[in-house]
Amino acid sequence: MKLTQTDIPDVVLIEPTVYEDARGWFMESFNEQRFHAELQKLGLPVPRPFIQDNHSCSKKGVLRGLHYQLPPHAQGKLVRVINGAAYDVAVDIRVGSPTFGKWVGVELTAQNKKMLWIPEGFAHGFLALEDETNFVYKATDYYSRECEAAIKWNDSEISVGWPIIKEINISDKDRQALAFDAAEKFS
Repeated sequence: MKLTQTDIPDVVLIEPTVYEDARGWFMESFNEQRFHAELQKLGLPVPRPFIQDNHSCSKKGVLRGLHYQLPPHAQGKLVRVINGAAYDVAVDIRVGSPTFGKWVGVELTAQNKKMLWIPEGFAHGFLALEDETNFVYKATDYYSRECEAAIKWNDSEISVGWPIIKEINISDKDRQALAFDAAEKFS
């Protein structure tokens, strides 16, 4: 597996080693020992163990986010797309961080098999670029309704450069998310 730091160095793009031949392909989608070793090579901390896996299926144009959980149930997420394509975004909400308020976005597809590591202290969201986009992720803590929070997907202070989609479909809950300057942050 190859790990590459994004413009926010704590957020890491992961390219698994894929073995392909006439029969198809094989890859390790996760290997804790390798993941930890590669993070350490980059000078990044090893996350808490993954304890919950999540899976969503979205139609083209569905935008989910920008979500996060506050302590004591903050979540780091290892995300990937197993069918379809998504534009995945992480926003640094760690007060005092040199990249506070900055965002990174990458395209994750079933074809490119890339994954994104998003540590605790980031808001996260994605836009489905195709129908039947299956998005799966590992989380370092359990879902907690009391700790959940969200920032508006189109907040002008953050100005995420979402891809242009004819029609964006957003939940009522995400429409009611707070502006970046009003949302609770990590300190």
